[in-house]
Amino acid sequence: MNKEWWPLAGLRVRTEALELRVPADDDLDELAALAAAGVHAPEEMPFLMPWTDAPPPERARGTIQWNWRQRGEWTPQSWSLNLVVVRDGVVVGTQDVGAKDFRVLREVHTGSWLGRDHQGQGIGTQMRAAVLWLAFAGLGAEFACSGAFEDNLASIAVSRKLGYGDDGIDRYVRRGEPVVSRRFRLDRQAWLDSRPVPAVIEGLEPCLPLFGLEES
Repeated sequence: MNKEWWPLAGLRVRTEALELRVPADDDLDELAALAAAGVHAPEEMPFLMPWTDAPPPERARGTIQWNWRQRGEWTPQSWSLNLVVVRDGVVVGTQDVGAKDFRVLREVHTGSWLGRDHQGQGIGTQMRAAVLWLAFAGLGAEFACSGAFEDNLASIAVSRKLGYGDDGIDRYVRRGEPVVSRRFRLDRQAWLDSRPVPAVIEGLEPCLPLFGLEES
């Protein structure tokens, strides 16, 4: 993809073990295969939109279409940056960060998932930490928000580890039953106090207008 027309194609966030990037077509193929293979146990449902209940081919196709849709609907006032997470050259999951009216509110929200074979290895914490570095150090965010159902203990543990505080609850219907989702919020000072491990950001400056910001 020509970075002159779509500078996000050149954006990279790197930690010691991971690279987060806007997916190329080959990356989306790998991500779709991960989705088809399964993201969680059948009796679980960590997502508000139960996309993982679909048969494997539909999960794979829907994963690709979702990424296309987010690109097509991008505006500086409302954006969602979907990044593939790469470890040792292999796509292991996806991490997103999005915002509405970011130039004014300076607030982002995040979401993510990992292929089942890559869970329980600390990758989820590191990829969230990487995107928080992009948000706070790169884009100048003041707040980052996340949420998780009460039974999604892994996601809640990541938020706690990275310094988020409680921010209330929401109630939803999940598979026909009521469920509580816990909200979490991280402000800039709490992020700094958590002593974040620096990430390396490449290719951000030409992307700034797409985030509603000015190039320096």
